[in-house]
Amino acid sequence: MKKTFFAVISLFLSTVGFSTGVIVLEGIYQGKNLYVQNPFAVSGVGYCVQEVRVNGNVTTDEIASSAFEIDFRNLQLKAGDKIEVKITHKDDCKPKVLNPEVLKPKSTFDIVSMAVDPDLTLKWATKGESGKLSFTIEQFRWNKWVKIGDVDGVGTADVNNYSFKVIPHYKKNQYRIKQVDYTGQPRFSKTIDFISTAPEIAFSPAKVSKTINFVNENSPKETLFEIYDQYGNIVKRGYASIIDASNLPKGAYYLNYDNKMGEFIKK
Repeated sequence: MKKTFFAVISLFLSTVGFSTGVIVLEGIYQGKNLYVQNPFAVSGVGYCVQEVRVNGNVTTDEIASSAFEIDFRNLQLKAGDKIEVKITHKDDCKPKVLNPEVLKPKSTFDIVSMAVDPDLTLKWATKGESGKLSFTIEQFRWNKWVKIGDVDGVGTADVNNYSFKVIPHYKKNQYRIKQVDYTGQPRFSKTIDFISTAPEIAFSPAKVSKTINFVNENSPKETLFEIYDQYGNIVKRGYASIIDASNLPKGAYYLNYDNKMGEFIKK
């Protein structure tokens, strides 16, 4: 009899376990609440949502309605705090969170200071970050902005300090910082200038059989470079003092290097 009783209890708990579903949302609190569309259960008995938990705690929100708000204001959260929302619902229906994007990190940084030090380190400080997003460092060369690296953001509203080693080209350099959040719209810092005193770089030969060499003051010099074919397709890019061009088909090519744009013929 006892075995039969425990078997029935086990079957009941198993059935209950399978009768519910859970929607989990994770993100960052940014001062906005979530709104949930809450249909009736297919069985016709009650609404779909059974329980809402925020960071493990059951909320006091009124969920017995066709739409309700998950109000974070009563939870003493600060902007930038991590949030985990669990919405338990019946398995024959599914609620819909109407604005899940409010928990996604948004680019809100402001630049406090930004400069290139004599040791060629780009340093910047921010305030007002509201979520962890990476910073992309860009340099203006060859008449366009070129990505030169990434640095992970701290994501807090306090002042945060960052640094990145840069490789200046000849004479005037321009740098900026960029962030892209869930909207896909980039947020840029101001542009700063840095004047390099390094000697000018040249390349040779103009008619290439095997290698292209970069030099300044008759010594090999590494530089960022890009090679495009005559149709505008990029075929090589990198940072080097010598480029192996032996595998390039014969023809005309465009070469971006240092702060210059040139041409060469592969013979």
